[in-house]
Amino acid sequence: MQVVDPHIHLWDLSTHHYPWLANPQTSFVGDARDLKHDYLLADLLRDAGDIEVLKIVHVDANHDPADPVEETRWLQGLADDTGRGMPNGIVAGADLSADDAPAVLEAHAAIANTRGIRQILNVHENPLYDYVGRHFMHEPRWRRNFALLERFGMSFDLQLYPSQMNDAAQLAREHANTQFIVNHAGMFVDRSSVEGYRAWRDGMRALAACPNVAVKLSGFAMLDHEWTVESFRPYVLETIDTFGVGRAMFASNFPVDRLFGTYKQLWNAYAQIVSDASDSEKQALFVRNAERIYCI
Repeated sequence: MQVVDPHIHLWDLSTHHYPWLANPQTSFVGDARDLKHDYLLADLLRDAGDIEVLKIVHVDANHDPADPVEETRWLQGLADDTGRGMPNGIVAGADLSADDAPAVLEAHAAIANTRGIRQILNVHENPLYDYVGRHFMHEPRWRRNFALLERFGMSFDLQLYPSQMNDAAQLAREHANTQFIVNHAGMFVDRSSVEGYRAWRDGMRALAACPNVAVKLSGFAMLDHEWTVESFRPYVLETIDTFGVGRAMFASNFPVDRLFGTYKQLWNAYAQIVSDASDSEKQALFVRNAERIYCI
């Protein structure tokens, strides 16, 4: 099986600082203590085994917020040194609410493989699920700095919850020339109620109504630790149906989802779910969409 993996993380604990790994905790997405070790390109490719990884996109690994550009420089060095160009695309970290956000974006943009920015936006009334404790999309400075992404030709990886999707859809409409990519199929955490399901379904439809929004079919295992192909199936198929085959792409979220299965198990599950799709549809979901959307 050939794949382009548009959502992976690498880290080198000996040379870089990742606050969440310096003092790892257990949360709803798993036990971060089991991730407190270096995870480099060679580790990812070893985990891939006989899955042929053609290209990868690295998404910020919550690197030291005092110097987010250092992570991007390091990743570009890996791409330049490996001979394989990996990571082929870099989604860098930036705090768009910060005074220095314009300078940080400019520095990221100067690095060849940078394609976009991710700033985690997840806010939830339940402290178990809350990441950031503030609604960045409501803040005027954050919104002003967000507008700079178009100037620098950057996409935005959108990590949020269903309750935030209507705000995000409005943001996408206001920035029609910026590519948005929903992370982890919208992180449907409130899956134990009819109301929670409807919020996810309707929020995803609101986002999909914006032609500049795509979605990554990833992160399912973070919310479903005892997953099976059948437990993934409805969320995968509903997401593809909502966005269409042309705006959806499978991704591994490794090594985070490695806590709950192997690379091969994950990709084979995806393949099984869409086994009756056409060859062109499979090529889009596993390879071509990621290449096109991330320009790699």
